[in-house]
Amino acid sequence: MSQTVQRCDYLLSQLDVLEAESIHIFREVAAEFERPVLLFSGGKDSIVMLRLAQKAFWPAPIPFPVMHVDTGHNFPEVIEFRDRRVAQTGVRLVIASVQDSIDSGRVVEQKGRRASRNRLQTTTLLDAIEEHQFDAAFGGARRDEEKARAKERVVSFRDEFGQWDPKNQRPELWNLFNTKIVQGEHVRVFPLSNWTELDIWDYVRREELELPSIYFAHTRQVFERDGLLLDAETGFANRGDDEPAFEATVRYRTVGDASCTGAVKSSATTLDEVVEEIAATRITERGQTRADDRTSEAAMEDRKKEGYF
Repeated sequence: MSQTVQRCDYLLSQLDVLEAESIHIFREVAAEFERPVLLFSGGKDSIVMLRLAQKAFWPAPIPFPVMHVDTGHNFPEVIEFRDRRVAQTGVRLVIASVQDSIDSGRVVEQKGRRASRNRLQTTTLLDAIEEHQFDAAFGGARRDEEKARAKERVVSFRDEFGQWDPKNQRPELWNLFNTKIVQGEHVRVFPLSNWTELDIWDYVRREELELPSIYFAHTRQVFERDGLLLDAETGFANRGDDEPAFEATVRYRTVGDASCTGAVKSSATTLDEVVEEIAATRITERGQTRADDRTSEAAMEDRKKEGYF
């Protein structure tokens, strides 16, 4: 008598593998460090990180606070979403203010048409880490974004000055992370290192995550500078008289300081349309939309060496 044997397919999807890896990283860091913090800006990557942190510790609450390094030059839609999402999640929000750093004399605000507070965030971030004695900071950086981030470890060591040395990184064989630090040092942790922008959007769609409205096509007053469409509504980008504003249908691929974050022309108003658009693009989000990465070939790496995200 023959018997029919049913075979089960235990293969995980690409998103399941990435999710499992990220959850493992969250749990490992929470177990090894005393005062972790999750950097949360209200952008798509930090929204995905927050969901992964929820899954990592469910049904318990997330065992660490979230922190936003606030330049003061934000898109209003993102700040409204940040506060609402934090309230829904029930986590404690720490706000590190660049304006406070300027007022206290810790940093000097740039002047001129291309002035930005983006680089000033480094001092504000390091001061907040020292003030709250955080020893591990989760960040949403991905290796596909930019070449400096591509060479960084998942658990990335920072010395007592908060600086990163790309030539002196710890090996991470077989996903084994070296978490040894002494007082005054800390690590940056990147659970999304192996994700791509398309993975992020696929995960947002699968998990039905809400995003700030500026990630989808909308009508906005913008102006063009160096090939970027910068926001003309908030006034943070220091638009000159020779830079006329015009109305365009755009969306944002990444959310940062409004003075240096460009929009892209788009008609994608739904998750499916955005995923289709991202699948067809051949330019990274930072390469297409971030003025702060265009100051030099090594702009990002130079900032990261100083302690940037």
